[in-house]
Amino acid sequence: MTVYDVARQLPDIADLRALCRSLATLDAILSPDWEGRYYSMNANWSGGEEVASMRNGSGDEYSIVFSTAGAYIRGFDHESPMSPHGNDGEPWPGVIDEVPELFKPFVEEAAFTDEDGVRVVTACMWRAATDDRWHHGTIDFPDRTVDPDGAMGLFELLVDRSPEAFQRFAEDYIDLEAVSQVYALWALSQEFVSLLNPEISLTDLAQDISQVGYPQPDQEST
Repeated sequence: MTVYDVARQLPDIADLRALCRSLATLDAILSPDWEGRYYSMNANWSGGEEVASMRNGSGDEYSIVFSTAGAYIRGFDHESPMSPHGNDGEPWPGVIDEVPELFKPFVEEAAFTDEDGVRVVTACMWRAATDDRWHHGTIDFPDRTVDPDGAMGLFELLVDRSPEAFQRFAEDYIDLEAVSQVYALWALSQEFVSLLNPEISLTDLAQDISQVGYPQPDQEST
């Protein structure tokens, strides 16, 4: 699998944003300690933009920026042969070369670089608000590599959007019906939260819920 395959399987922008809210909320419930979380989302990132993130603690990560322009996805697999760290600090040819001007500010975003200012990206996709599909650059991938740009591992839960996929990711028994309801953006209650993690209260989650933008009873699901 490469970014080519992922682009064909991603949902539209609205559904992807909703999925990112669900993933971030589930991780907040299961991992009260911020450092232990893979998935997060900031609904008030910058100037009306939202950003969803994944970090696995081993150097792999992605960021998805949702804006009025559309959505921009940057993924980085630190062991990928396409890493800029093995290419004189430059992204692999084709990965970001065709990103339209609409999304260039996100390509240059300082938050998506390392401490040396290197743009950490091995996979990139974008979709304007008026587009009917996701786009990617024209890339000559390294030969004889199963997951050359890291797309298979990075975007697994964005491609397989079933609650069962999250249950497998969690590597522990969690209530599948509760996961399904979070995927459907049902409003949270203490009883509901306790099905996933009896050691955390709804009050404890208040700040996370607000940051993620997860809908509550007085909000419409988006």
